[in-house]
Amino acid sequence: MSNWRKTLEKLMVGQSDASIDFDDLSNLLARVGYTRSQNGSHNIFRKPGSDLINLQNSGGKAKPYQVCQVRDQLKKQTFT
Repeated sequence: MSNWRKTLEKLMVGQSDASIDFDDLSNLLARVGYTRSQNGSHNIFRKPGSDLINLQNSGGKAKPYQVCQVRDQLKKQTFT
């Protein structure tokens, strides 16, 4: 199984939000069609027809509340 799929499964289960790697989450968002721009410590991910996602790297991990926001956004979408 590919790394982005493992990250997706871990994300969607929702039991380990504090242990999701920032880079893995960024790669997952890129894989499902988001583009990334950076403004200081904020990484903004955009996709037409979707809300923007703002992530910050916190010691190599994504912030748990931001992981929850990503999960909520991805639940609204269908992807392969």
